[in-house]
Amino acid sequence: MAKKATARDAELVLKLYDLRREAEMRKARSWFAAEFWPQNADQFIKVANSFPSQENAWLRQVGGYWDMAASLVLHGALNEELFLQPGIGGEMFFFLGKIYPFLKEFREKTNNPDAFANIEKVATGSKTARKRLERMVAMAEQRRKAQAKPAKKG
Repeated sequence: MAKKATARDAELVLKLYDLRREAEMRKARSWFAAEFWPQNADQFIKVANSFPSQENAWLRQVGGYWDMAASLVLHGALNEELFLQPGIGGEMFFFLGKIYPFLKEFREKTNNPDAFANIEKVATGSKTARKRLERMVAMAEQRRKAQAKPAKKG
């Protein structure tokens, strides 16, 4: 049986929430959610390699945040079942869903086998998590396809 969430887990979740509300983090999350829709691994790598661009900083900030949060789960500092609740860790699945189809190639081409590994471990570590990731990957793919279609002339 999984360990029951504690008041300490709740305190940590609220601290993580506070970190997500920081001004620059909000900008980074907004950029990632609205503007960053890579169509392939090379577009993903381009941003990752565009140091010191703002987009690179934002990608590292959002990715680093969720990888850090996932590491807390993996090391037992934060209750996994609590973290997997949509209102707590749901955005992590959105993050991974957008890049997951390109993650293996990204890791190979950047020689970074550990890139976003903690996120992936949490997001694939249970049946519930895998199903959520599958839904996010499908949603991201639909969005990519919609963006790739040329606008209809009318």
